[in-house]
Amino acid sequence: MKKILPLSCLQMLAAALALSGGAAWAQVDVGAASSLRTLVPAETLEQSAQQQYAQLLAQARAQRALAPEGNPQLLKLRAIAQRLIPYAEQWNPRARQWRWEVNLIGSKEVNAFCMPGGKIVFYSGILNQLQLTDDEIAMVMGHEMAHALREHARERLVKSQATNLGLRLGAQLLGLGEVGTAAANVGGQLLTLKFSRSDESEADLVGLELAARARFNPQASVTLWQKMTQATGGGGIGFLSTHPTGPERIHELQANLPKVQGLYEQARH
Repeated sequence: MKKILPLSCLQMLAAALALSGGAAWAQVDVGAASSLRTLVPAETLEQSAQQQYAQLLAQARAQRALAPEGNPQLLKLRAIAQRLIPYAEQWNPRARQWRWEVNLIGSKEVNAFCMPGGKIVFYSGILNQLQLTDDEIAMVMGHEMAHALREHARERLVKSQATNLGLRLGAQLLGLGEVGTAAANVGGQLLTLKFSRSDESEADLVGLELAARARFNPQASVTLWQKMTQATGGGGIGFLSTHPTGPERIHELQANLPKVQGLYEQARH
């Protein structure tokens, strides 16, 4: 049975107060989202994501790998999501319409993702093998939510199809129909898309701010990636195959901690 995450009035009020009561709209600087994403209709991609998500859950359920409603780890994930979601709208107005879902799949795979439209999956491997704290889980979840909020999948799809079709930036309109068709038939591509270095940086910083506003310790962003590096020896499978780590990533997070520390302190009081 799918679980749509409802938001309480108190959660929405807390988010509204945080965003209007002295806290700046955004503390991290990631610039404007790419205009390329507009070549793919958001509704089309979100519908494809919903179908792919439902198929993934059905497969996991058939394999008895989908966590039941009362699973303690699943309850923890959903509680963390409930704190993050109220702050999503400031990064993408469409998020207010999304039917957010969070599910847990039993697997040794170290992975997690958020598909367009707010469809989140964690694999138990990332929780168990890395022994993540709640703050570190929030950093992973915030990062994945940020990919969806910044619509990186829409941008990646356009760029990949533009390359395949031989499009040029100055002649984008010639490929609109074919790109739109590709979005409707994207299917499993959403689970295998590899984001660019700039996409990953954006997701790190937007996720960091989301988590700080939701009262999760920003320092956990650094300890998370330290654990990732130690667990894989700096190489990577699973999560790290699409989320490469390294000292540069940790340094960038450390440099941005002062920008969000005030949001975290404010949220705690």
